[in-house]
Amino acid sequence: MENTRTLDQLAAGQLATVAAITAPEDRRRRLLELGFVPGAPVAALQVAPWGDPVAYGVCGAVIALRRADARQIQVIP
Repeated sequence: MENTRTLDQLAAGQLATVAAITAPEDRRRRLLELGFVPGAPVAALQVAPWGDPVAYGVCGAVIALRRADARQIQVIP
């Protein structure tokens, strides 16, 4: 996908749209249940003091993800 990056690359305050999830099926299903569905808007809200986890706003909720999990979500800035 052209012009995509992974969710962990968003800085606090940046907005993007979920493009795809590249995680294994069990993690993919969990990320979808949390609201990270293709086409959903997502925002990086806050980074923990040591850089992990990061709080993201998606589907009206705030979800904290480890960077390793966020790296498996492709987004379009």
